[in-house]
Amino acid sequence: MNQVSQWVRTHPRLTAWIVLGLGMNAMVIYEARSVGLLLGQWVALVVATSLVAGLCVWIIGWEDDEDDEPAPAEAAAAPAGEQPPPEKPSTGEKPSTGEATPATPPKKS
Repeated sequence: MNQVSQWVRTHPRLTAWIVLGLGMNAMVIYEARSVGLLLGQWVALVVATSLVAGLCVWIIGWEDDEDDEPAPAEAAAAPAGEQPPPEKPSTGEKPSTGEATPATPPKKS
């Protein structure tokens, strides 16, 4: 039992695929039991259902991959004490405070 739990912790996506595939196949087999499918059709149905379960686990895993990797801005950010001061404008303009300034009409010559 310890080996099984270790394998589950080591391979979470494969475990999810197996569990989801078993559940989906159980539902499909239960619902299609009275349809009268041939053996080849049953095999195709089970294979297709298992592949869809794997695709679902893979797509859900995209979110996990994004959470594992830090964002580029977070990775490049220096600690707060080591950040350089903000740049001063080189054109002689006042730095923007974020407030809206009233527009002045152009001077007529």
